[in-house]
Amino acid sequence: MAGRRVLVTGAGSGLGRELALGYARRGDRVACVDLYADRADETVRLLPGGGHLALVADVGSDAAMAALKAQVMGAWSGLDVLVNNAGIACGGECARTSAAEWQRTINVNLMGVVRGVREFVPMMEAQGSGRVINVASFAGLAGAPGLGAYGVSKAGVVALSEGMRAELQPRGIHVSVLCPSFFKTNLLQSFQGESDVPLKHMAAKLMESSPINAADVARFTIEESERGRFLLLPHKDTRIRWWLKRWLPGLYFRELLRYVAKNTRKAG
Repeated sequence: MAGRRVLVTGAGSGLGRELALGYARRGDRVACVDLYADRADETVRLLPGGGHLALVADVGSDAAMAALKAQVMGAWSGLDVLVNNAGIACGGECARTSAAEWQRTINVNLMGVVRGVREFVPMMEAQGSGRVINVASFAGLAGAPGLGAYGVSKAGVVALSEGMRAELQPRGIHVSVLCPSFFKTNLLQSFQGESDVPLKHMAAKLMESSPINAADVARFTIEESERGRFLLLPHKDTRIRWWLKRWLPGLYFRELLRYVAKNTRKAG
């Protein structure tokens, strides 16, 4: 059967669904993995072509990810593209976020990616080829107030991806890390942080006002990864901010404080 074998976690909605659609339109077979079977099934029904899989797994569970690997090996005997997309949102100041929320966020957002890497990268190493896309966030490149556990978890994904890139490139495996800013998606459905309702409102407004949506981010991600780019920044303004943070960090910090104050006022 033609096409590569692609696995996308969190494929039941939002960015994950758009990534699955993007790969299927290229003629690839896609394993759509989600925490909920009905969402995975719905995504598969939307995909063009055939040979797709609807699978259920919790990226926060070692056992679930090991079982997922067994299912993929049974169906396809290998994997060509791994997209570690599944994640959750949270908000709260670093010192006021509960230990349980720190653990939950890091377990899903960071260790969920680690589990995907541990289960599926050895398949690619055995083949001598493959592609991995880890979904982080611009919050993992440039921390912001009120995003403590979330930002730390995504920064971990960036560091993980940098290490993987150096380890796997000599083995024929390309690694990319996606670091989007706010865009229209349903990530806030998983938001936790009871003391930070204003932060959630501000994030919702920024997502709604974004000039790009999940389909735009998915298209950018696939195209730029295929070109061999490592750091994927789909927002033009974040590319500017990343340059500013790297080369003029003091100015960036002052601008960050002004930006947060302005959007906090707008959010009420």
